[in-house]
Amino acid sequence: MSERHPHGQATAEVVDEHILHIVMDRVEKKNSFTPKIIIEISEHLTRLDDDPDLWVGVISFAGDHSSGGLDMPLFFGPDADRTALDRGVGVDPFGLRQRLRKPLVTAVQGITYTAAIEMALAGDIIISAEDAKFSQIEPRRGLTALGGATIRYVERAGWGNAMLHLLTGDVFDAAEAYRIGLVQEVVPVGRQVERALEIAREIARCAPIAVRETIANARIAILDGEQAAIDDMPRVRREFMKSEDITEGIASFRERRDARFTGR
Repeated sequence: MSERHPHGQATAEVVDEHILHIVMDRVEKKNSFTPKIIIEISEHLTRLDDDPDLWVGVISFAGDHSSGGLDMPLFFGPDADRTALDRGVGVDPFGLRQRLRKPLVTAVQGITYTAAIEMALAGDIIISAEDAKFSQIEPRRGLTALGGATIRYVERAGWGNAMLHLLTGDVFDAAEAYRIGLVQEVVPVGRQVERALEIAREIARCAPIAVRETIANARIAILDGEQAAIDDMPRVRREFMKSEDITEGIASFRERRDARFTGR
């Protein structure tokens, strides 16, 4: 058996043909992020983005905790490797540069701090175990959150709720995360990954092109405003109307059966 790398790993497995399940594993250090792990997650997300046979992604964390955040000395110490945060190649796990175009469901549990929250918020749906504890603790360390929290907390939770937690750096539980819209479901401990995969399977039953265009148009609305999203709708319509999946979707409706989409 090969020796475990001290900087952990992120592995990926294809589930049910069309779902890529990515698992972050550095349990010895509460899954604290390392440059190696961020690069590997980026590579898996890029594979998901590029492969037409992969339609949905799931990210989960090994062990009892999601992550305590960045392993700070590896990123900001005298011998730090900053390439993982600065690299512009492939999908950025924090969605600040190249963003994943396909749906991503994240399962969290236990300690879920800083970068773990920001990576989850770069996706679309978050499933939390009941024992999850959240904190964007950067201000208490003399830092400002730079992985997207200042943007996506406001998007998900609204200004007041976002500032309550971003400015205090407090620790809050899964019930509070659900109240402010940071997570979409809270489930019993140990059920979070299974539930995330269930949702991924539900998404994978839908037409992949339609799903991608739904995400794309919604992001335009957030980034550029309602009118820009309205103006984009003719393009969206052209994309799904020229697909084979629209023909299959109509046929399945007429024949009262489940559609068998191919992503073409």
